[in-house]
Amino acid sequence: MPTSSASTTDSAKPSAAGGVQSLERAFDLLERMADAGGEVGLSELSAASGLPLPTIHRLMRTLVACGYVRQQANRRYALGPRLIRLGESASRLLGTWARPYLARLVEETGETANMALLDGDEIVYVAQVPSKHSMRMFTEVGRRVLPHSTGVGKALLAGVPDDEVRALLARTGMPAATEKTITTPEGFLTALAEVRRLGYAVDDNEQEVGVRCLAVSVPDSPTAAAISISGPAGRVTEAATDKIVPVLQQIADELSAALVSQNQA
Repeated sequence: MPTSSASTTDSAKPSAAGGVQSLERAFDLLERMADAGGEVGLSELSAASGLPLPTIHRLMRTLVACGYVRQQANRRYALGPRLIRLGESASRLLGTWARPYLARLVEETGETANMALLDGDEIVYVAQVPSKHSMRMFTEVGRRVLPHSTGVGKALLAGVPDDEVRALLARTGMPAATEKTITTPEGFLTALAEVRRLGYAVDDNEQEVGVRCLAVSVPDSPTAAAISISGPAGRVTEAATDKIVPVLQQIADELSAALVSQNQA
């Protein structure tokens, strides 16, 4: 059994960063599966990762045995149910860290503040601090929406290559939540170009009539995240936007620094 022994030794050897190479490779495969929408074939993983098929097969077999990946009837592999518990716990913790920053955002803008992540092909809200106004916006934590009709979705996808955005939109479709929802890939890609130009995203009555949202991504976040404010269109006007966006960007930078520091601790 020298071949098997050599293979095991190679997979367990330290990586250049001082970690365990097989663990790094396994997590890299999970990330690539998530980027591909949660389901892939071995050949796709091999092409994307550059790893040989036998190595990928061995790693996937281990992930399947642990419940983090499952094999479909069509022989393709999909993310497994045990990841849900890990993801939910991490999201709650991330939301807990973000709440003081969202509270400051509410204090300085007067509007409801949110934090959201891109989870697979959907946006999931992981934290919220409501406005003190009697008329305010409310999005329940844990709510999932499609990214094409939200400010946070635009902020998050502005950093994703256009071909990957097109693939995501093809998987989700682009249903209209209101008459102002963007419903074509070309229209959405144009909106993302505007987000990159301006440095922030706008949801102008696109998810809900009468509601405007302003959003920015959290730079260098360990997982792609965005924060936003949302309020009645009568309050979140163009004039208010000029005052709110710099506050959003400043707090996003501060939250980023805190998350990066926590990640390195």
